[in-house]
Parts: sequence; C-alpha cells; structure tokens
Amino acid sequence: MSAPQSCHSFRNDAIGCDDATALAERVRRREISVTELTQAAIARAQAVEPLLHGLASANYDQAIRTASKLDAADQTGSFPLFRGVPTLIKDNTNVLDMTTRHGSLAVPSVPASDTSPFARQLLTQGFLCLGKSTLPEFGFNATTEPAHAPATCNPWNLAYSSGASSGGSAALVAAGVVPIAHANDGGGSIRIPAACCGLVGLKPTRGRLIDNEAAASLPINIISEGVVTRSVRDTANFFEQAETYFRNPGLPPIGRMEGPSGRPLRIGLVLDSINGHKTDDITRWTVEETALKLEKMGHRIEPVPVPVHSTFPDDFALYWALLAFGIRANGRKLLHPAFDKHKTDGLTNGLDRMFRRQFWRLPTALWRLKRSWHDYAHAMAGFDAVLTPVLGHTTPALGHLSPDVPFDTLFERLREYVSFTPLANATGAPAISLPMGHTPDQLPVSVQFMGRHGGERTLLDIAFTLEANHPWPLLCDFSRNHLGSGEQNTRDSLTNPV
Repeated sequence: MSAPQSCHSFRNDAIGCDDATALAERVRRREISVTELTQAAIARAQAVEPLLHGLASANYDQAIRTASKLDAADQTGSFPLFRGVPTLIKDNTNVLDMTTRHGSLAVPSVPASDTSPFARQLLTQGFLCLGKSTLPEFGFNATTEPAHAPATCNPWNLAYSSGASSGGSAALVAAGVVPIAHANDGGGSIRIPAACCGLVGLKPTRGRLIDNEAAASLPINIISEGVVTRSVRDTANFFEQAETYFRNPGLPPIGRMEGPSGRPLRIGLVLDSINGHKTDDITRWTVEETALKLEKMGHRIEPVPVPVHSTFPDDFALYWALLAFGIRANGRKLLHPAFDKHKTDGLTNGLDRMFRRQFWRLPTALWRLKRSWHDYAHAMAGFDAVLTPVLGHTTPALGHLSPDVPFDTLFERLREYVSFTPLANATGAPAISLPMGHTPDQLPVSVQFMGRHGGERTLLDIAFTLEANHPWPLLCDFSRNHLGSGEQNTRDSLTNPV
C-alpha cells in the first residue's frame, strides 16, 4: 500500500508555523505587516484549495483592502489582541456582503445584508476574514461531503473525512492556511472536526458567547459558537478576548490563562457510550493512555457511569430530526424566500421523514432533554471533569458517511460514530477535544474532556497540562525540515507522505 498523502501549506513565508497569538505579536512589533500576512494566507489557500476543498467562498479582494487600511492607520494607541490575523467564518453565519448558503443547494447565493451577532464578537477581536469555510448541508452530517460539491478532505490523509460540521475550518487550520477559524457546535461540530484534523476544539458552556439568530429560536438551544485552533493558548486567548465584548454575568469568567495551574483534579472516565456501540480499540487505547498520563501527573481518575437517561440517544436523534423537519417546512421564512426544499440532500430528507413518523414522541423527548441539564450537574458535583472519547471510532474514509448513502444505513453509521459529543449540547456543558494519538494511517485520534457548567478554565487547565507534557504533533512539524528550501506553490510540493 502506498504511503498516505497529506496536504499542507506550511512554508517559509510571513506565517511560517506560527499560531495566531504569535502572528498578532509579530504584527504589533511591526516585524510583518497585515498586508504581508494576508497575502501569505491567500497564497496558501490558493495552493491547497484544489486538494482540500475547504472554502465555500473567498473574500480576498476585500481582505487585501482591509489589510492595507490597517497598515496605513495610526499605529499609536491600543489594538485588539488578534489585529490583522487571517481567519475564516463558517458558511452558516452571516458576514456583510458575503453569501451564506449553509452548505446547501436549497439556499440561494445572495449576499448577506448584515453581519451576525457572533461574527461581530469574533471580528471585533481584530481578525481579518478571508472567506467562508465549508460545511455539510445545514450542519446535519458528521462529515463535510456536500452532495453538490467536492468533499472537504482531511489534510493528514486526503482519502479521509475532515469531520463536520465545521470541516472546512478544521481542514484549513490543520493545513496551515489560517491559524484559527470559526466553528460552531450543535451535536459535536466543533469537537468532531477538531478530532479528525488534530486540533484543539472547545465547545463552551451554553450562553458563554453571543448566540446567532437560529439558536435563540430553538426549543432547546443546543448550538454553541467557538473556534478551532492548533494551540491551547490561541483557544484560551480567543475566549478571554471574547469576554471583553460580551460576558454572561450568569457564568464565572474565564479570564486570562497562560499555562497549567498544576492543581490536582478529580476526573471521571467513560470509555463506552450508552447507545450500545463499543468504542473501537485504537480510540479506547488513546483514552486509556491519556488517563494514565494524567494519573502520573498527580490527577485522580475514576470510572463513572454516563450521567444521562438511557433514552438519550433516541431523544437527541428525534430533536436532530426536528431541526431537519423545521428547515424543510419553514426554510423560506428561516433562511431565504427563494429556499427550495426540493434541493435538500438525502440526509436532510431522511431526517425529515423520520420526524414525521415519530413526532408524537416529541413532548416527552423534549422534557427529558431539558432535564438532562440537572442530571448532568448532579453527576458532576464530585468531579472537575470527565474524560471520554470524542467519537465512537476513528475517522472514516470519504464516502462512509456521504449523504448519498441510503438513509437507514447512514443513520446507523452516524449513531455509532457520533456517540459521545451530543451530551454536552443537550446539557449545555463545556467540552474540549484534544489530539492525543494517531492511527496507522497517520490520522489524529482525540479525546474529550467534559466539564461542569461554567468550567472552561478547568478544561483549558487540563489542555495546557497535556500540551506542555505530551505535545501533540501538527502537520507543521512534518514540514519544518522543508521550510528553508524556498517557497514552492505547485500542488505536488504541498502533497507529501506523512
């Protein structure tokens, strides 16, 4: 078998292998200009996009104009922390004058008339938006394989999924195009692509960040906004800066975090989900090894039962189906007057049919899902965090979760794969994905830590600890030996055996 092919854009340019925090510092010290940084990111995107397919749309001309204005502005005074750092915003979130198609042919390509509330909270930190990143239709799938467009490939191995629904953001951050990108999470859509692509992905506590419009209209708000990054400090700094724009007074502040505290923690351990599917061997081993590492550092690890009713998988699946039903039935009101429900994909249509058959179960399912907040809070009272897999098995090859797979088969595959992440969405708890291993095909294998409500500082403390003591490899690490050989923009030079 030939060596797996990876795809990255790391090179000896203005970005190098730096994370967002380092790039922002170099801009502040005037070692690089915002224009140089923006041009480097655009060149990287143009080089890898034919292989990765992570961009839904580009905003390069506007980005260059904005960069030039920032460079020409008065350099005195205070600036946002991430001033001039290039980023991407997921294509289910409005940015003024850019299209928002939610990964679907059913939504027309019409420029947005405003910028969504969360996008404003993100962009106020100084980020410069290069474009929109891809997602599966309406974020319903766990792989970014839209029926109408090329699949977004995993940069570690192009034959595999990048995860979803924030798959485009994760692929392009892992490949080095930008150091940080927007992601959001309604059932694992920050943590799953972060896990597949070897990144840090923190889903915050419900209400931590400003909600976009869709979340406010849900009977249970399962959607959280956030980012995917290559370093823990970028994630920590993003949330600290987000609080300067909006801080929920009902939650303890995250504040500034610069490294691990060294405080011993009591951490629960869950290896198998309650849906009847056993975690695969590589994933299970990675979680167990992470637990051993933490024990050696002085933390206390204890097996615990899953803190949720046995009906949870079916209840959450029905709620997932409700969302598809709602979009197909009300897309013209919710998304655009020209929404065409006849153009939705096989997964959306199948979920819609499933809800119509089972809608009578909805009141009881909603009651139990709402109750899960209290059940979870009670179960977590004696623990600082719980360690689990992110996913039921390792990253699948492209096609395994395609919306073209017959619905019944696809649905069962998704239930087996996405078996750990939805609990944090229903309960509103924070959860973080961290890459702690690799498969023989050089795909990252990640673990999840779930925290108490408002406990992001503890999750970031764990993340800083593991990053410092057991740093995970990045695609950048495999390219460092080549950074001094000159820039090469051909597709062949960016595709290498890992």
